[in-house]
Amino acid sequence: MTVHDGAGRTADWLRRLETKVPPPLVALVIVAGMWFVARLTPVVSMPDLLRLQVAGVLAAVGAAFAVAGSRAFRKAGTTVNPLKPERASRLVDEGVFQISRNPMYLGLLLGLLALAVYLAAPVVLVGPIAFAGYIQRFQIRPEERALEAKFGAEYVDYKRRVRRWL
Repeated sequence: MTVHDGAGRTADWLRRLETKVPPPLVALVIVAGMWFVARLTPVVSMPDLLRLQVAGVLAAVGAAFAVAGSRAFRKAGTTVNPLKPERASRLVDEGVFQISRNPMYLGLLLGLLALAVYLAAPVVLVGPIAFAGYIQRFQIRPEERALEAKFGAEYVDYKRRVRRWL
């Protein structure tokens, strides 16, 4: 194990975690943690109907982003596997990819936010924040490096036009 100086370089052991854990598995682990923590902490009092409606809208929008992203990849004939970004055969920048460079991750994040609203325990908002941080560091940034290496200026231009999340 090599650890670099404090100049902001990533330690080798952190780099080894990049693109190793499927994002849906990360989300499931966080769901379990959120569910457990919600049972042990205070909840916010809010009308059940409002809580369910807000959670339902967030979940539906999240599912729409995730499904649209997955369909766009399949239609383009490129890999949907987040663990092998170097296998991308085409840069997809149409449809939902004009709104977000990462609609499937955004969908998972919105699903976690929906769960946080449903559970009504403010402390569980740490779950979606942790998911976003983990995915950005260990999934999105390595994917961006791979896509920039593969597609060059075309991908750099796409990054300028479309935000990472929303």
